[in-house]
Order: sequence, then structure tokens, then C-alpha cells
Amino acid sequence: MRITLTLIVFFTLCTSAWCQDTPKEPKVIQFTGVVMAPDSNSVIPGVHVYAPLGGRGTTTNPYGFFSLPVLEGDSIVFSAIGFQKRSYIIPEHDEPNSLRLIVTLEEDVTLLNEVEIFPYPTEEMFKKAVLSLEMPYQREYNNMNAWLQSEYMNTAYAELSNSANANQRYYQQLQMQAIQNRYQTPKNNLLNPWAWAKAINDLKKK
Repeated sequence: MRITLTLIVFFTLCTSAWCQDTPKEPKVIQFTGVVMAPDSNSVIPGVHVYAPLGGRGTTTNPYGFFSLPVLEGDSIVFSAIGFQKRSYIIPEHDEPNSLRLIVTLEEDVTLLNEVEIFPYPTEEMFKKAVLSLEMPYQREYNNMNAWLQSEYMNTAYAELSNSANANQRYYQQLQMQAIQNRYQTPKNNLLNPWAWAKAINDLKKK
């Protein structure tokens, strides 16, 4: 009887010790949240949210929202261009709902010193090159200015021949004048006092 009781107590102690030594499986949690800018007024889209150990990750949508299944104890890293990285360790979570979090990232801006790049070894050579530089189509502009000079334009206009339309109008006027002269009665200067005055003056001069 004593041996039986001893065995029962021994197996009970071993079972409780084995249960205590058995590691507890981590709970799966749906981790959701929003990533905000430092001003807390605007969200940050396209932020990488990933768990390096588990190899899982996602990115925030245009509204800064993300949702990712994680395990208790996972280290979550938030990273985005222009912002400092931030990590977050998933705590033990006994609530049935998902874990919600608002994450704020700090800006990571690096100002670089100004660098001037010149295509010439010295500043004097650069100035000479700029002063001797011709504008695009400079030759065409020079030719156009020469063509537009007043002396050349006057000479060219004087030597310019009539166009076909101008010749047609000229010959039409000649035909109309010939028709008028043909059917018009000649002028009678015998009754014109002005004509007599001119004739008398001409005779006196002679």
C-alpha cells in the first residue's frame, strides 16, 4: 500500500513538473494600427511593417492603416524613406480582439553641403567660354537681320516684278480706258475760255 501511494505521488509530481517545464505556445494576434507623421495630423502611406524573425510583413495603405498577424513577443519594425526606424515588441495579449496601435515616426532629414560642379578647371576659363558662346541658330538670326535692313528691302522692292494679279489689273484698266476713249466725243476747246487764254499767252511769249 505504501509503495502504491509513493508511486502515485511520484507520478503526480513528475506530471506537474513536466507541465511547468513545457513551453507555452505563443498566441497569434491580429496586429492593426495607423502610422502617423510627427505632427499627428497626417498619415504616412507606404510604410514597411514587418517581423524580421517570422519573415512576415506588409505596408500601410494610402490612409496609413496596416493589418498583420503576429505572435506574442515578436519584434515589429516600422521603416519608411525619410523617417527614422522604430521597433515595437508585441506584448502578451489576453483580450479576444486584435491589438490596435497608433505609431508615430520621426523625420530623418539629412542636409548635404552645397557642391558646385564646373566643366572647366578654372573660373576664368569658364567665363571666357561663356562669353564666346554663340546662341543656338545665331547664324540664321544674323542672316535674317541682314535681310530685314531698310536699304536692302528698298532695293529689293524697287526691283520687284509685278505679280500675275497686278498685271491683270493693269491690262484691264488699259482696256477700259481704250473703250472709253473710243466711244467718247472729243473735247471742243473752241468754246473753252481757259484754252483761249492759254493760246493767247503762248502767242505773246513767241
